[in-house]
Amino acid sequence: MLRRAASRVSLRSRERKLERFLEVFQPGPQTTVVDVGVTNAPFGQGSSDNFFEARYPWPGQITAVGHTELDRFEAAFPAVRTVRADGRELPFADGEFDLGFSNAVVEHVGGGRAGQRLFVHELCRVAGRVFVTTPNRFFPIEVHTLLPFAHWLPPRARDRVVRARGFDDVLDPLGPAELASLFPYSARVINTGMTLIAVGPE
Repeated sequence: MLRRAASRVSLRSRERKLERFLEVFQPGPQTTVVDVGVTNAPFGQGSSDNFFEARYPWPGQITAVGHTELDRFEAAFPAVRTVRADGRELPFADGEFDLGFSNAVVEHVGGGRAGQRLFVHELCRVAGRVFVTTPNRFFPIEVHTLLPFAHWLPPRARDRVVRARGFDDVLDPLGPAELASLFPYSARVINTGMTLIAVGPE
C-alpha cells in the first residue's frame, strides 16, 4: 500500500517536472534533447521510470543515455536514440544538443562531490541549457527508502540503512547550495520542498 502511494506521488512529481521543463524552455519539434540517466525499463506498471520519454511531445528528438544495457528501454521507446555511456564521460561534441535533462540521477553518481561535479559539467558541456533535478537533502523523508531522516545519518550509517531497504545504488544527497556549486556557471535552483530543480545557465 505504501509503495503504491509512493508511486503515485512520484509520478505526479515527475509530471510536474516535465511541465516545468516545457514551461521554462518552450522546446519545439526541432529541439534536440539529451536525457542522461535513463534506466533499462519501460514506463508504467507501477513504475514512473523514463517518464520523460513516455510523455515528451517529440520523442524522436531525444537521445537517451544510460550506463547499463538498454534493450528493454529500446523496445519500449523505439523513436528514441539510445547511447550506453557513463554520464561523467559523454561521447558527444560540445554543444551537440539544445537542451540537457537529468532527473534524480546526480545523487547516485559515485566519486563524491567531485564525481557529481564532473557529471553536471559534462551535461553542461554537451547541451546549451540544462535541467537537473534531485531530491532535497533537507526534506525530512528520504524519497528512495521512504524513511524519515535516514539521509541525515552519517554516510556509513546512511548506506547501511539504504542497503537494508534493498537499494544498492550510491546515495549522496544534495542541498540547494551544494547542487548550485556543481555547475560551471550560475544556475537557478528551484526548491519545491521535496525536490530541487537546477536550471542553467541563468
